[in-house]
Amino acid sequence: MVAFSRRIAAFAVAGVLLASCAERPHGVLTPTGAQAPGTSRVDMLIATTRDSVGAQPGELFTGERGDGLAFADIAISLPPDSTRKIGDVQWPESNPPDPMRDFVTLHADRLDRAAAVARFDARVAKAPHRQVLVFVHGFNTRFEEAVYRFAQIVHDSGTTALPVLFTWPSRGKLLAYGYDHESASYSRDELEEVLQNLARDKSVGEISILAHSMGNWVTIEALRQMAIRNHGLPAKITSVMLAAPDVDFDVFQRQIAQIGSASARFTIFVSRDDQALAASRRVWGDKPRLGAIDPETAPYKQDLHADRVLVEDLTGVSSDDPLNHGTFAQAPEVVRLIGRRLAGGQALTDGGSGVGDKFGQIAVGAAGAVGSAAGVAISAPFAVIDPRTRENLGENFEHVGSNLGDAVGAGGAVFGGR
Repeated sequence: MVAFSRRIAAFAVAGVLLASCAERPHGVLTPTGAQAPGTSRVDMLIATTRDSVGAQPGELFTGERGDGLAFADIAISLPPDSTRKIGDVQWPESNPPDPMRDFVTLHADRLDRAAAVARFDARVAKAPHRQVLVFVHGFNTRFEEAVYRFAQIVHDSGTTALPVLFTWPSRGKLLAYGYDHESASYSRDELEEVLQNLARDKSVGEISILAHSMGNWVTIEALRQMAIRNHGLPAKITSVMLAAPDVDFDVFQRQIAQIGSASARFTIFVSRDDQALAASRRVWGDKPRLGAIDPETAPYKQDLHADRVLVEDLTGVSSDDPLNHGTFAQAPEVVRLIGRRLAGGQALTDGGSGVGDKFGQIAVGAAGAVGSAAGVAISAPFAVIDPRTRENLGENFEHVGSNLGDAVGAGGAVFGGR
């Protein structure tokens, strides 16, 4: 554990150097008005457990916990594909932003529940198969980062499903891993409420769910509660994709036993070289994380097969992410391929050439959700630092230094070691 604590300290030192490069974006949700010719547009509806109290202009919601659900309707403009790298989120570098080069917020409206339901029903009726895609982000994600990332995924995947973002109270701070994890648990009832309402809505035909890293915890917990309450998942939930899940494998076995998989197709994206999940494993008592298992070894292969859970192995897939935690988010070809398969109503692995068969052929160089070097910070555990976290370190570096020293001297007790 001492060695692990020293490795964490090394990450922190490296982060100090990286953090001087850039700051995370602020105020990007300030509406700019009309869409520019040649750009693309993504309209999404948002349900959140974040608080709006204290939000600065252009932020809408903070990282603090709100009381119940709040709603919003946001439209994002993306630059022409000829001027952007697929998979990249191009954050505004000037004010006002350049729509031919930057992601731009067209409108950002707070809604009450009635208005949110009315807008949802009007849009889902126009979606092919009346399909809805619900996205749940991971750790260390500010509200605007979740919005821009989801806009990128929706556009680059080519999905025609109606985008619904469920965003929970992440402070978007490197050292808030514990707060974020508890906030995910705090939000599971509201995520279940959203899914229950979608399943009951006669306008909805199909529901697909995409969760990333710590977002998998709140997603699986909400589905578990839903299955217990309803004696199974609704048939409308057809696909559940769990990318790099930061979830204890033993706990997942209990959860999936309660959920069952009779109707929904569960697919897990794993990577054995995910260094962030390796760090998380040490923090959580050296128990295997679901997103880092070897799916071809016992007991994982037998247990997941028995539960009819599909596994796609991303181990070794090339990525700009040095920790291999944001590979799924940084692989635009994979995202587009999944979008096409879901749009066609096919399973990710259907006995033919599955998504996994193509991963080794994909050269990944684009960044994921929040810029060229920030993909690893979307949901990586607290041992990960990216160039947009200067304010995190500015607030916490003195605290980090003192506590890391204590951790090394005490065998890493600060980080949950023994």
